[in-house]
Amino acid sequence: MSPSSSSSSDAELSIGERAFSAAGAAVISAIIVNPLDVAKTRLQAQAAGVPYPYHYICLQPNAVCQSPSTSAAAPPPCHSGCNRYKGTLDVLHKVARQRVHRSEFMQEGFIRLWRGTSASLALAVPTVGIYMPCYDIFRNFMEEFTTQNAPNLTPYVPLVAGSVARSLACVSCYPVELARTRMQAFKATGSGKPPGVFKTLIGAINPIRGTERLQSLHRYRYWWTGLGAQLSRDVPYSGICWLTLEPIRKKLLGLVGDEATAAAILGANFTAGFVAGTVAAAATCPLDVAKTRRQIEVVS
Repeated sequence: MSPSSSSSSDAELSIGERAFSAAGAAVISAIIVNPLDVAKTRLQAQAAGVPYPYHYICLQPNAVCQSPSTSAAAPPPCHSGCNRYKGTLDVLHKVARQRVHRSEFMQEGFIRLWRGTSASLALAVPTVGIYMPCYDIFRNFMEEFTTQNAPNLTPYVPLVAGSVARSLACVSCYPVELARTRMQAFKATGSGKPPGVFKTLIGAINPIRGTERLQSLHRYRYWWTGLGAQLSRDVPYSGICWLTLEPIRKKLLGLVGDEATAAAILGANFTAGFVAGTVAAAATCPLDVAKTRRQIEVVS
């Protein structure tokens, strides 16, 4: 399959079909990778100073964290090494093994590895439904324009198209992204159901009863706290990802030829996406840390 045939096959899909397929892929990926997203957010929040104190019962075989006289409902603090996450696998292990205590203690457990999935699913359809179709539209338009007027700029089309499309998607759905980060960074308290997206957003602005109506409405601007940091991370990530992905994908599709099977095409797209995503994530990791820190700030 040549690059021209690949572009023509993209053009045969309607905007609705592109949005539907992209959103469906986002829903599946949100469910599968959410535990890793929780681990990443917890590690970044811990580095920012979010405490994860004595809520964990030590899991080391030789650690003694509970005296015989202590009630099982209120485990005493573990040593400092037990209270801190040491890496991705340690986060997954501790969250999954944490007991669910009574109302005065934090709730964890295996199911909490999917904390924030509701926000991810709420983001999947509008964000990717905007992002992917807009990228295809911008890329096709810019490629046609640069091919005719400035051929030397054509290699940079994916970078510009991806950056613009990601900016539109990020701005349109940012409050839900803020809720997802806070849901993953902070543990749920109480024995009831953990707060969802809307309650998390309400908790983020920390409304004060008795204040003037105008002042209360003014506090809702905090739902956009960290938007600049989000854009400073997402725009370079998207630009680097597409700038890397498109040449690799075209090269691999060129190698498999016009008679490539569906499995070969899938493998080429997966390989290109894996390499591009790895490069983009590594390059923008410091910006991702800054984004998380801004989103977990306490509004006073």
